[in-house]
Amino acid sequence: MTRANLILIALLVVVVPLSLLAGRVWVDPAVTPNAIPILAELRLPRAVLALVVGGGLGAAGAAMQGYLRNPLADPGLFGIAPGAALGAVIALYLGVASAILLPLFALIGAGGAMALLALIAGRTANPAHGIALFTLAGMMIASLAGALTSLAISLAPNAFAMSSIVTWLMGALTDRSWADVMLAAPLTLAGMLLLWLAGRDLDAMTLGEDAARSLGVRPGRLMALLVLGTGLTVGSGVAVAGIIGFVGLIVPHLVRPLTDKRPSSVIVPSALAGALLVLVADVVCRILPLVTELRLGIALSLIGGPFFLMLLLRMRRGLA
Repeated sequence: MTRANLILIALLVVVVPLSLLAGRVWVDPAVTPNAIPILAELRLPRAVLALVVGGGLGAAGAAMQGYLRNPLADPGLFGIAPGAALGAVIALYLGVASAILLPLFALIGAGGAMALLALIAGRTANPAHGIALFTLAGMMIASLAGALTSLAISLAPNAFAMSSIVTWLMGALTDRSWADVMLAAPLTLAGMLLLWLAGRDLDAMTLGEDAARSLGVRPGRLMALLVLGTGLTVGSGVAVAGIIGFVGLIVPHLVRPLTDKRPSSVIVPSALAGALLVLVADVVCRILPLVTELRLGIALSLIGGPFFLMLLLRMRRGLA
């Protein structure tokens, strides 16, 4: 186990118990009445879900940056998260957003985006063209899904439906239960496994497309692993938590200096760092002295926006 993984696991061991106690009301198991039910049924599933969602987004971000060889790549840019969001918005628009149907519609939306992405970008013999098509197809899908989501908001049948859609799109882990964990965790773990299996091929791709082919890399298989892995991790996260942005962009940059910088060695630390980032951000949202709890998606966007700007300025200085 690498040093980066050990550091991140140690931080998680410290932060997870603290996250169970923190909130608008701090829970002391020795003093607070009904502390055990509060911890077991409210705080613990929320913490586990933060770890699952953050881990999946972090792993997907590291894999996408490794595949595209672009440090600004983020899984949300490739249409799967907007596709999942569109599916959930359709459920809210139709008034069928139950605890089962809303995540199901979101997963269908993610699956549709995955299928469209693979259909457009998965049939080229030239790996360089494949990467370009992958990026452009993802941007097109994201733009189309965003436009349809805005259309659903503008045509919402009533103010309650519009409010529900806008609130859900902000992203949060409020009032989540073990049912949400049971939905997201298996899909996210399966997606992370696929991304991990793609690690060796991602390492080979850093040598160039021709060299990667000579080492036995099959571009079609690699793209399939990435599309399925990213779709499962991002889609399941959006299905239970809404849009949680910038995690996949931020954490690979934070952990990469602690590794040998090979794409395969960044995926696992990014998953751990993503889990830690989302958990800490969720705790901060809970303890801020605001009238209503700050939405997790907004909090991470407030962190991610300046971080993204910093990366752009650093790249500009490097090109000067």
